[in-house]
Amino acid sequence: MRPRLEGLVLIMAITLQGCSLAPTYHAPDVALPEHYKEQAGPWHPAQPATSLTTQWWQIFDDRQLNDLQRQLLKANPDLAAALAHYEAAQAYASQLHAGLFPQVNASVAPLRQRQSDRRPLRGDTLPSVYNSDTAGFSLSFDPDLWGKIRNQVAAGDAQAQASADDLAAARLSLQRQLATLYVQARGLDAQRKILKTSLDDYRQALQLTRDRYEGKIASELDLTRAQSQLAEAQAQLDDVTAQSTLSEHAIAELVGVLPSDFSLAHDAAPLKLPEIPQALPGSLLQQRPDIAAAERRVFAANANIGVAKAAWYPDFSLTGLLGGQTQGSGNLLAAANRYWALGPLVNLPIFDAGRRSANERQARAEFEEAAAQYHSAVLKAVREVEDNLGQLRDLQQESQDQQAAVDAAQSAERMAMSSYQAGAVNYLDVVTAQTTALQAQRRLQEVDTSRLQASVGLVVALGGGWKKS
Repeated sequence: MRPRLEGLVLIMAITLQGCSLAPTYHAPDVALPEHYKEQAGPWHPAQPATSLTTQWWQIFDDRQLNDLQRQLLKANPDLAAALAHYEAAQAYASQLHAGLFPQVNASVAPLRQRQSDRRPLRGDTLPSVYNSDTAGFSLSFDPDLWGKIRNQVAAGDAQAQASADDLAAARLSLQRQLATLYVQARGLDAQRKILKTSLDDYRQALQLTRDRYEGKIASELDLTRAQSQLAEAQAQLDDVTAQSTLSEHAIAELVGVLPSDFSLAHDAAPLKLPEIPQALPGSLLQQRPDIAAAERRVFAANANIGVAKAAWYPDFSLTGLLGGQTQGSGNLLAAANRYWALGPLVNLPIFDAGRRSANERQARAEFEEAAAQYHSAVLKAVREVEDNLGQLRDLQQESQDQQAAVDAAQSAERMAMSSYQAGAVNYLDVVTAQTTALQAQRRLQEVDTSRLQASVGLVVALGGGWKKS
């Protein structure tokens, strides 16, 4: 009867190898809008996105930015930490895979030992000190009848994939920080040029006012106003320089360089604003690594439900032993010294005070949590795309209006200076016109910088840009 029983167990193991108690997995269904509110055009249902270039910053066509991004990938310590975390997740998944295969161990125990003189059932002829040599192999295999190990493997693989997506998300976030800081630094460079040009104009105006004052044409009040205006512009330049220094230090940290060993070139050509497609398909969101990571964690939580449910069923395993053992002396390989064992082991907990039931409830609750987090990630992605589209649209209109304000302010500045030289107005009118013109130019530059930063935000919100048609 025993050989028949062992054969029956083996047949059951083979038959149930494909069994899994995990619920059938379906990615969480998230209702998406038919189109982006801030951009005309249809919303396309999310499909696996086509592979896009990971060097999305090249759309800004700036060599210095390209070099900095490459340096970030090589030397950023936060990125190195994220990479190490991903490698640890991969290693853990590999550990789980090992459970699918038989485990074979070898042991050798050459012992010299002494037994107690008062050992129960000790014979008078048995020596007190003797050799005990043992060598053998053991084999164990879990046929995984209920899919517990396979679901653990599936969950581990999904977590490793999620960790890979976390790495991509960390990389994308750092790249965005670098691009945003670089755009800010370039905007401050432009602000500095505007202020330096204004300082040159203010110095000429001060010299003109001083000449007129010495010629008894202008009042001391006019001279004081010209000196105050020049000093105020110089203070603004100092403030912009201080902000530029901080931006440069932040960029140095991102690329893994000490601030004392890092400097930016300040004479680069202006950054160009990338052209945005007329319609952005919803499939672009599919390439966002945070969404991909959230979906993989939902899958892993679903597989963990199968692991928890498998605990309710008997746990079968197959065990085998083969080896030799001697006491005193003798050949381990001799037939008389051999030992072996082969058979199935069955384990079924009878009473656990509700442990298994609680584990299953926990697994189901963790699945609901992961599904909700996936839903949140998708909503966040849609909102970020909408935010940046809206920003780009509104800033474009603001840039046009601000350009008109700059043109008008510069015209008023020229007229005020001409009228002052002709003695038709006092210097207060000149100061007012020049201050308005400077503020208008600086505001226009701030808007242009914000447009570039919104473009960076849109590219990152879409997971790395869009495919050129």
